[in-house]
Amino acid sequence: MKKKLLVGAGVALTLLLSPLSQTFAAEFTTGDLRKVDNVAHRGASAYAPENTISAFDKAVEMKADYIEIDVQRSKDGKLVIIHDTTVNRTTDGTGKVGELTFDQLRSLDAGSWKGEQFAGEQIPTFDEVLERYHGKIGILVELKAPELYPGIEESVAEKLRERHLDKPQNEKIIIQSFNHESMKKMNDLVPKVPIGVLTSSRAHTTEQALQEFSSYADYFNPSYGIVTEELVNQVHSLGMKIGSWTVRSQEAADFLLDIKVDAIITDYPDYVDPRN
Repeated sequence: MKKKLLVGAGVALTLLLSPLSQTFAAEFTTGDLRKVDNVAHRGASAYAPENTISAFDKAVEMKADYIEIDVQRSKDGKLVIIHDTTVNRTTDGTGKVGELTFDQLRSLDAGSWKGEQFAGEQIPTFDEVLERYHGKIGILVELKAPELYPGIEESVAEKLRERHLDKPQNEKIIIQSFNHESMKKMNDLVPKVPIGVLTSSRAHTTEQALQEFSSYADYFNPSYGIVTEELVNQVHSLGMKIGSWTVRSQEAADFLLDIKVDAIITDYPDYVDPRN
């Protein structure tokens, strides 16, 4: 069942926000207040190695509203934070994430590729991220290739329940994926946690497709290249919010702000800073 967030005259349409994005308020034509979430993509990944504690700490320092993280699972069942389904690009190792044990993953250097000052950075765990950042910054949790990890939805839901993060007062947790069947499952497992669907396909922007998404998702999160003002309006008309990725230029950030998206997912949190 679709989880409706509060909407009404004078009621904020977004989740609880930091003072930074509260200064970036705009008005919908209905008169409702709209605020734009500044989401640090894999942390402040332009400035520190993606999906590491350094990148997440930098996002907090830069006053982003959310960090976006990618969750996968080790061979022995540990939930870990890494984007690619192999470790080849962002560590000094090789192999598929799901075929390496947690100890093997943990032994890898996940920082040196970005700069010598990040040597020794480790692949974080989902537990570590929840413990370190919940209450300090919002967390946008992406299930990365969940089809490779049967049952990962239940594992993620259990970690949230352990910390009482499946409750409505903790709306600074959002779960998203390109795997839309997985998101239907997450909606059933944690019905009070906002759900997002990711896409880079224009086929998912039809009226029929958007109506289907709106039956279980709170966010429709398309790639920057397919976002239009008309799409933003369609998404809003169905009671969903829209967050676009991945912003790597000031021009792109300004365009998305102008067409009134609800969230900007960016490697450069400072591009969404209204003081710039």
